[in-house]
Amino acid sequence: MNSEVMRFLLAGGTAALVNWLARIGLSAVMAFTPAVVLAYALGMLVGFCLYRGFVWRAQGQSWRRQLGPFLAVNLIGAVIVLGAALGLLALGEALFGPGRLVEALAHGTAIAIGALVNYLGHSRITFRTLTQHA
Repeated sequence: MNSEVMRFLLAGGTAALVNWLARIGLSAVMAFTPAVVLAYALGMLVGFCLYRGFVWRAQGQSWRRQLGPFLAVNLIGAVIVLGAALGLLALGEALFGPGRLVEALAHGTAIAIGALVNYLGHSRITFRTLTQHA
């Protein structure tokens, strides 16, 4: 496994953990769907900073130039994560009944599915010039 993928797994794992833990906390004060969306946004913010500084090392690259593609990739990722989370939640509730553990597992699995989309999108779109020159 190359070092870019390893750095992405570390940075993306950190952003995913922020996302997952934030959703758990937010679910105490709001419904599952808005909690997933807001937590995803928090994870995105952490991810952008870590991807630029640690994964693709954005030396001399304007964050403003990368923000639009980053948001576009993450919009696709957010739709996938939300759809997967809601689908997995429905499946989990049908099998095991409603509960915080079912929510946590559904959301965590959905984040993992979204991670592949994010890696492909960010390595090929958002940070492509950095990847080509690395």
